[in-house]
Amino acid sequence: MNVDAQIGEITDGLNDTADATDLDTLAATARNALRFDAGDARLYSLLGEIEYRQGEKDDAYALFDQARRLSKTEIHALQRSIGHSVETGDLRKAVGEIDTLLRRWPDQFPAIAEGLPQILSRPDGYQAVLTAVAAEAPWRASLFAALTKTPLGLDAANRLLLDLAGAGASPRSSELSTVISGYIGQKQYEQAYRLFLFSLSDQERKLGGYIFNSTFEPVSSGKPFDWQVHDQSGLEVTFATSNDAVEGEGGATVRFLNTPVKNTSLQQYIELPPGSYRVSLVASARNLKLPKDLFWSIRCVDPAGEIARLNIPEGSFNRQSMSQEFTIGPAACPMQLVQLQTAAIAESWRFRYVGTLVMHKLSIERTSS
Repeated sequence: MNVDAQIGEITDGLNDTADATDLDTLAATARNALRFDAGDARLYSLLGEIEYRQGEKDDAYALFDQARRLSKTEIHALQRSIGHSVETGDLRKAVGEIDTLLRRWPDQFPAIAEGLPQILSRPDGYQAVLTAVAAEAPWRASLFAALTKTPLGLDAANRLLLDLAGAGASPRSSELSTVISGYIGQKQYEQAYRLFLFSLSDQERKLGGYIFNSTFEPVSSGKPFDWQVHDQSGLEVTFATSNDAVEGEGGATVRFLNTPVKNTSLQQYIELPPGSYRVSLVASARNLKLPKDLFWSIRCVDPAGEIARLNIPEGSFNRQSMSQEFTIGPAACPMQLVQLQTAAIAESWRFRYVGTLVMHKLSIERTSS
């Protein structure tokens, strides 16, 4: 007798019908298969599912337990057991079972995600999740990504990050970035910036200011309020200290590769309160040819719109200073985006950018006007 074929037949039957007569037939097939392989956890799990659908839940859970005694990672028994543990309020057990399931079947996370808010809303469930995350559960990245989908989930994610730090289990930079980006996506800009400030190390705090890391030190964390550099054809962006850079030119070096450049790949979110400001750039260039404007743009994120533009000249120059004043109106723009851009609308080969730009410092300061 081919037990695998019998298991496939029963599974197909369960997927196709919930008719009571068919369920009795499927149960008989499963019990007959057990005569040939009494140690197959899948058969007990299938029998449990049949009993569950017939309303015999106590018998069903006994069979699921038997399946898990034979195989701790039997997927269907685990799924039913997790649901039962949540229903009965045994959330510590539920989280332990979730951990077992996701270690063996990581692709099952989407099926688990919808139940996480209920688990995290209870103190015992929250503590169990925190303990698992602190113990480096392999599904922790998926957990933070899932929690950023709703405001309540974001609050839970933020609390987990704070409690991890408080317990000496430092959150990962990628997790902090995920939650910060989640707050931005939910338009909770103040919370996003507050979490970014909380995440800074003592060394990173020295780089603080209206623009974080205004001298482009090569320590980018990739967080939204830090420099973000995206791969892009047509140019290369590198950061270097003055000690490491060619010819002692520390900062961000942008090398244009004689191709069209529609956008660039360097940006940072900032949070400026209402007031008057000056954005200043100290930069050097070698043989810079700009068929269309190259400029730093300060844009309001919500509502979207440009606030200021600082143009960069062509040619060759050494540590040239340039600046532009601008104003943030009262309650008009809670968060801004600083971005290096070109004025090219289409990637036409008539507009090829050539040369090297080294930006030593980009800063924003408040003015009295």
